[in-house]
Amino acid sequence: MAVEEEHREGDAGWDRSGSGGWAIRDKLKGWQNWLPALLIVVAMVALWEWVVAANDIPHWKLPAPSSIGVELWTSRGMLLGHTWVTMEEVLIGLAVALVIGVLLAWLIALSRTLERVIYPSVIASQTIPIIVIAPLLLIWLGYGIQHKVIVVALISFFPIVVNTVDGLRSADPDVINLLRTLGANRWQVFRKVQVPASLPFLFSGIKIAVTVSVIGAVIGEWVGSSEGLGYLAIRSKSQFLSERVYATVVLLSLMGIGLFLIAGALERALLPWYHNERRRNAAGDE
Repeated sequence: MAVEEEHREGDAGWDRSGSGGWAIRDKLKGWQNWLPALLIVVAMVALWEWVVAANDIPHWKLPAPSSIGVELWTSRGMLLGHTWVTMEEVLIGLAVALVIGVLLAWLIALSRTLERVIYPSVIASQTIPIIVIAPLLLIWLGYGIQHKVIVVALISFFPIVVNTVDGLRSADPDVINLLRTLGANRWQVFRKVQVPASLPFLFSGIKIAVTVSVIGAVIGEWVGSSEGLGYLAIRSKSQFLSERVYATVVLLSLMGIGLFLIAGALERALLPWYHNERRRNAAGDE
């Protein structure tokens, strides 16, 4: 009897926890899903370490992961300083790209005439290699942060524009027709139907933009800079400091992954209805 009462109390406690219990279960399931990927990464790093040691590869040609880890620790002060510089360029450039990208997408969606004017220009901006534009920006703006911010914005704004335009056009036509029947004007339809429908698409564009923005910052630093991870990588390469070059690559990768995860977390926090619907659809498919 005592055992049964304990079980009943435990079940009742779990039931009272409600969504909290399910949240814990979902987190455990998420870790289980990621475990194979983590094991594969660990195995690849171990294989890299073994190949370098077994073949006695010089550190300047291919450093071992352990040597890169030592460099990350011993040079952490210098690396952190250059990381903050690159992060500043990325964040400012992303903010500029977000504002410009959303405004252009709204203009394209609101007017067919503006679409014919703006959309070809947006596409044309991506056909010019950024490595050609970056030196010109350096000549025009100098060695400050401006030319690097513009390079980041030029690379990042395109996925925001395209995805937001697709989202604005994905609004349910039946809902639009209903609002028009009730007397809603063009702006009201745009604000109440099209903008909410475009938000998931906007965040998809943002997640692409945050990853490529790191590339833009590095290109800007390669062209002309005295600080930043891109500058440090170029300087270290000429000195055959391969461990430091790989350390900058690791930090740039972590920066891109971290920004992507932050964008995903913001999407889940700001669009709970969208993710709840996706979970329900996934559960229905199973």
